[in-house]
Amino acid sequence: MIDLRALGPGDSDTVLGWRNRPEVSHHMVTDRQIGTAEHARWFARVLDDPRCTYWVVTCDGADVGLACLTGIDETHRRCSWAFYLAGADLRGRGVGSMVEYRVLSHVFDTLGLEKLYCEVLAGNAAVIAMHQRFGFVVEGHLRRHVRKTDGWHDMVQLAMLRDEWQAAKPAIEAKLAAKGLLG
Repeated sequence: MIDLRALGPGDSDTVLGWRNRPEVSHHMVTDRQIGTAEHARWFARVLDDPRCTYWVVTCDGADVGLACLTGIDETHRRCSWAFYLAGADLRGRGVGSMVEYRVLSHVFDTLGLEKLYCEVLAGNAAVIAMHQRFGFVVEGHLRRHVRKTDGWHDMVQLAMLRDEWQAAKPAIEAKLAAKGLLG
């Protein structure tokens, strides 16, 4: 069972460990080691920010990653999102697909927002393709947008609108159910 639970104060050390794993930071904007003081400031801020929602991704009861909504904007009915899985062994098992489904359902069906968008490093072709399978549309390509320890990286901007989600949702649910991921 793959689910999302609210991030809480007791998750700080686990999240710091995940953020500093090379297999996680490789796909993030920040790929340097994050110190405990810097992390503590960030963690306190995200727990207190009403424009953010952070979840711990769980798989069969084990904490395996993080998902978030940021910049929740009630006026313009939009927000941004991101997620990561902490272990490479989780990839290819449908965990990311279920996270994406749960976030899309929350944003459009629960919060009633109009748009969900994200930015993905251009070299992360697997995540870009997953977003597109769910119905996200590429809205932009930012050249040399992020500087990491190995040089400059491009960023791909993707988004989905509420009516696109509603049109895609039945087929997505059928595919997830066929894979035994959605009951």
